[in-house]
Amino acid sequence: MTVHNEVVLARPVTAKPGAGDFAVVERRAPNIGEREILVRVAYLSLDPYIGSRLRGKHMGEPAPAPGESLPGFCVGEVVASRHPDFAVGDHVVGECGWSELGVMAGDQARKVDASLPLSAHLGVLGMPGLTAWAGVTQLAKVTAGDVFLVDAAAGAVGGTAGQIARNLGARAIGIAGGAAKCDLVRGAYGFEACVDYKQPGWQDAVKLACERGPSVHFENVGLSVLQSVMPMLRDYGRVVLCGLAEHYQVEGPPASLPIGAIIGKRAQMLGLVVYDFYPRLDEWLALATPWLAEGRLTYVEDVAGGLAAAPAHFEKLMGGDNIGKSIVKVAP
Repeated sequence: MTVHNEVVLARPVTAKPGAGDFAVVERRAPNIGEREILVRVAYLSLDPYIGSRLRGKHMGEPAPAPGESLPGFCVGEVVASRHPDFAVGDHVVGECGWSELGVMAGDQARKVDASLPLSAHLGVLGMPGLTAWAGVTQLAKVTAGDVFLVDAAAGAVGGTAGQIARNLGARAIGIAGGAAKCDLVRGAYGFEACVDYKQPGWQDAVKLACERGPSVHFENVGLSVLQSVMPMLRDYGRVVLCGLAEHYQVEGPPASLPIGAIIGKRAQMLGLVVYDFYPRLDEWLALATPWLAEGRLTYVEDVAGGLAAAPAHFEKLMGGDNIGKSIVKVAP
């Protein structure tokens, strides 16, 4: 492949990204340096954090300029290597932009099992799955008897988190937006219940589903949910602060915590940054892989076909209209 397509920013992003903020450009095949690998991308992962990353609002990372490569994890096949750990034909996952052909730093890439669905290495077997495992097992330390409540429950992180909690003996209750998403959470993911936050009185429905209240709440959305859930939380409950999706694209003061409720509930607030747990990915894979084979863990993907579809698919994700993990199938 001497030339390939890449999606870049067409203009700086100052608000919620939309399809019109991107452009498809043609590139010549890049040269690779020492300890780098060249990868033909099979699947591109689209994740909520990218929206804030494009605006320079994520973990101190600078925003990409128009025309520069975009942040994004990919899985694909090695077509050239100058790294001793990777050979042509290996399948790898790592960051290489929204591109048909990308360069990965070999020291930051990971070889994957191609006998498993490749796209799963971007979702349940990748960063979203690791995020869920870390929050449920390492921070909240969920055990049998817990009542586990999670919002954005139809998403890759929330859906996996609830399944992990369920497999550990907890009751899994979800919050999601719309009947289709709630059906997915109950049906595919096997939650005991799911409440549609778009319906009036959803807070009362959560109370009813949780009975005496959640002992663990896994927060993916932000203050609109957290402020409603805190009064329901059991005394000495644990709250995992994983994501703030509703705040990522909004200018203004940062989200604040309901301090009085935290004190009154004697609650633990547990901040989750998945990068802390990358060295322990193998622990999650050792648990998740047999669960997948046994049907105790499942995943749903929202797949778009072709790299040119990535901008519109990303706009769909930013609007919360995706159902399952957002993936772009770039090549066979």
